[in-house]
Amino acid sequence: MQSSVTLLRRRLGAIIARCHALLGNFVRPYRPELHYMRGPGPKWHARQHLGRAD
Repeated sequence: MQSSVTLLRRRLGAIIARCHALLGNFVRPYRPELHYMRGPGPKWHARQHLGRAD
């Protein structure tokens, strides 16, 4: 009895993991860090370097 319950739990866990992985491919949460700049752009660099005396 114990081994059949353990086997059933393992199989259900595997099924749930597969379903979760499949749903993860279709439903993607909004991640704002993917849509914003990661650093200063060329205009910022141009402004910063104009006032410097090299």
